[in-house]
Amino acid sequence: MDQQNKELIQLRKNYRITFDSEEGKKVLNDLEKRCHEFVTTFSKDSSHETAFLEGQRSTLIFIKAMIKPHKE
Repeated sequence: MDQQNKELIQLRKNYRITFDSEEGKKVLNDLEKRCHEFVTTFSKDSSHETAFLEGQRSTLIFIKAMIKPHKE
């Protein structure tokens, strides 16, 4: 396994440690509400607002992908 893969594995572990704690679970729950996980991010009035909201949602999706169990 090369150094880059080892670093990614460790980073994923760090995300899991952070978000598996009681405090981390509360923060993740709050982010799910604030970052529009289950609602549309489309704004009929502004493509910029749509892009901004989708950026928030994308960050949450990234965090969830990092904490998801993964074959290492």
